This record gives sequence, structure tokens and C-alpha cells, in this order.
Amino acid sequence: MNICVFLSAAELDDRYTVPARDFANRLGKAGHTLVWGGSDTGLMKVVADGVAETGGRLVGVSVDFLAAKARPEADEMVITGNLAERKALLLAKSDAIVIMVGGTGTLDEATEILELKKHGKHNKPVVLLNTAGFYDGLRTQFRRMEDEGFLPRPLGELVHFAQDGAEALAYLEQDIASRG
Repeated sequence: MNICVFLSAAELDDRYTVPARDFANRLGKAGHTLVWGGSDTGLMKVVADGVAETGGRLVGVSVDFLAAKARPEADEMVITGNLAERKALLLAKSDAIVIMVGGTGTLDEATEILELKKHGKHNKPVVLLNTAGFYDGLRTQFRRMEDEGFLPRPLGELVHFAQDGAEALAYLEQDIASRG
């Protein structure tokens, strides 16, 4: 399975890097491919290292203004001309999406992926990995959107909130297997 992971390229503390590495190790050991923003810095590097060290493939999709930070030893690396192209290609190359901790870029990617799913432009499973309760506030906001009629589909059809990498990967594998 090609799993797109949206996440930060920032240098973060163990509260985020240890669970990220655990998820990456699980992904690689299961023989899955990481499809990610291609960066060889911060949390993106932690995840790419974990996948590569445990036998998974690395497919990076970077953008021209970040190309200098792209991981040179990825199995495949594509450099796009802008962020919109990057997001479209990340989605196209993936079977499933995991949203990990991140800043405004990650939030932008997450909301676009969910908006596309809401409108039926893809039906790939999406997991929001809620490491250390990072997305508790966002989950509350999404529930309010659902309760007040802003979502035309139930929240559970759009995204699954997972507490750890084991739950996230199990959910994705089960969802993909159920599709045949």
C-alpha cells in the first residue's frame, strides 16, 4: 500500500519523534511505501529514516522552492512547480492518507484532502494521527461542524482519529482490505 503522510519538516522533541518513528517502523516492516513531501529534515526525515531502515520504499514529492531539502536517496523523487501540483501528486500516488503533527502546511494539506473526500473526488481512507492529543481541538471543531450541519457526510466517513501508529496502520489495512 502507498501511504501518503502529511507532517511537519520541523525539528521536534521526543514527544512527537518517538511515536513518528514507531509508526514509520511499522509502515516499513509491513512492506508499505511512504509517499511524503520528500524533505530530509525534521519529522519528515525521522519518518523517512524509519521506513527506509525497515524495508519500505520512499516516494517523495517536493516543490521547487524546497528542492534543496529533498532526500537524495529516496527510491523516487518528483519536484513540482508549486504546492497545488505537489498536493495533487501526493494524493494521486497514494492509496491512503495519514495526517501527523504539523503546522500550517500540514493543516492546509489535511483540509484540502478532507474537502476533496467530502465532495467525492477521492474515497481513500484518511487517518488523523492524534499524537499527544495534538489534534484534540481540531476534533472538537470537526464535531461541531458535523453537529451544526456543515458536513454533508458523517465525520467518521471523512476521517478516522487514531491515538497511535498501530491503530492508524491497522485501520488503513482493514479499510483497504475491505475494498477488495
